[in-house]
Amino acid sequence: MTISSDQDPVNQAANRVTISDMAEALGMTKSTVSRAMNGYPDISDATQLRVKRLAETWGYQPLSHAQAIKTGRTRSLGLVLQFSDHDAQRPFLAEFLAGVSAGGNAEGWTLTVAASTSQDELMETFRSLIRDRKADGFILPRALTDDPRVHLLRNANVPLVIFGRPKDDEDCAWFDILGENAMRDAVLHLASLGHSRIGFINGGKQYAYASLREQGFVEGMTQAGLKLDHELMFEDCVTLDDGTRAATGMLDREHPPTAVVCAVDFTALGVYRAAAARGLRIGRDLSVVAYDGIPEGAYAEPALTTFAVDTHMAGMRLAKLLIRRIQGEAPETLRETASATFINRGSTGPVA
Repeated sequence: MTISSDQDPVNQAANRVTISDMAEALGMTKSTVSRAMNGYPDISDATQLRVKRLAETWGYQPLSHAQAIKTGRTRSLGLVLQFSDHDAQRPFLAEFLAGVSAGGNAEGWTLTVAASTSQDELMETFRSLIRDRKADGFILPRALTDDPRVHLLRNANVPLVIFGRPKDDEDCAWFDILGENAMRDAVLHLASLGHSRIGFINGGKQYAYASLREQGFVEGMTQAGLKLDHELMFEDCVTLDDGTRAATGMLDREHPPTAVVCAVDFTALGVYRAAAARGLRIGRDLSVVAYDGIPEGAYAEPALTTFAVDTHMAGMRLAKLLIRRIQGEAPETLRETASATFINRGSTGPVA
């Protein structure tokens, strides 16, 4: 069988565009071209654009092993998933991973993903990846109130970016969705429909988002001029069963709420179950607003009114922020937020 020149690896190597070719064509030094390709902040945006456009036109790709030897980097972003989390296998995890991968690929970086089934295994996985230099930095999928992953990476001087806003964000880059604004707007939406007795079911206390979403709920009640009833506020609820128990506690009171705001979609589906057991119709007898935008909410009866998170976009932003952090940008300059999207469906209606 004859091997054509474009298939022959020897010919491919001989025809490979080199950084010297790029430098000569652009009238720059090899060092400038190299630093532009790697996004160093001391190279102007205009120069980086010129270099990257030519690289794309010529099909230039740096040899990964040579890059690793020269820079000490693998050009890989690390992500460790913990499958013991209550929603670790939720359907939109694939969207999040696709976003991270796309954000890295756009800059010529790869994604290294590992998984663990316990907290101890999670930390050992991080230690192993750091020791074996499998990634240049890590994306932490969810900010914790007290986060051992952050402590470990800080002590090892490894770059990181967090999906969420940690209470202690020293040396931390992060990206987050403004969940507190969503909780506030949920209350205002319900108040506009005539509801005044509104319950709140918050998420897990171990997550940094919980305190923010509670703040948003309280702010919404204050703005609407409504009385806050702490007997109608439950916390540490993340599953359907948690939501059922919390809603049961609310609905069996002498003066039950006419509406409930949930910090997590799964708990809202538990509210549906508790309401059905009492002959209450969601959207008529009891209104429900939640947060996340999980696919199950769209197929509930009636469909769940929620604030949806674009997890693909979040993954892309986290990847790009981590790359910039690895390249030396200060973490204080790498902190971004975005808003959830309100999806008004059938689970809310005027007060009965």
